[in-house]
Amino acid sequence: MSDATLHSTTQDPDDFAVQIADQVESFIVAVSEVAKGDEPDSAVPFLLLEVSQLLLAGGRLGAHEDILPDERYEPDLGPEPDVDDLRERFAAMLEPIDVYSEVFDPYEPRKAPVPCRISDDLADIVADLRHGMAHYRAGRTTEALWWWQFSYFSNWGSTASAALRALQSLVAHVRLDQPLPALDGLDTDQDLGEEALAEEAGKVMAEELGALGMRPVADPA
Repeated sequence: MSDATLHSTTQDPDDFAVQIADQVESFIVAVSEVAKGDEPDSAVPFLLLEVSQLLLAGGRLGAHEDILPDERYEPDLGPEPDVDDLRERFAAMLEPIDVYSEVFDPYEPRKAPVPCRISDDLADIVADLRHGMAHYRAGRTTEALWWWQFSYFSNWGSTASAALRALQSLVAHVRLDQPLPALDGLDTDQDLGEEALAEEAGKVMAEELGALGMRPVADPA
């Protein structure tokens, strides 16, 4: 995607707001394209790349000083864009490997892992990013940056980090020829304790990942 995707020629391409907005827009467009399912064989590696790049923007927002909106109250953006179609497309595409376990807060002692879905994560991230993009497109740059920074800390940062860990784990299992143990019945509706999640660490054997372009590497011997 061109650096001029969102900003006009009168804006400095080195401007912090322009760079963040371009990274956000690039992620939204790229993930929406993956969700169409035209290239399912490359879905997981491509999502790994896109989430990694988005978290770079998140890290820059996180390291930036607090951004305060121009107005005390956030302007009304109208109805939020629906992300259910995106969520359902990813749920169908990633069905064998959609559910994973994650620790909600690594600094909260003895907190049991909880089941999550990559499809839910991606849809929630896009919803947060689109909200800020609506402000940006309306010319409310400070409001957009405030929202992206605030929601990075409160939601999409941790959500993207969890999804990245799951995607990286999938790629690593296959590249290192370490099949995932079969998971029998793990779902996000279940309240599973730490021992149960430890025993049910995966949902699909490595050969099932072949449909997503994740075939194990050949034995060098």
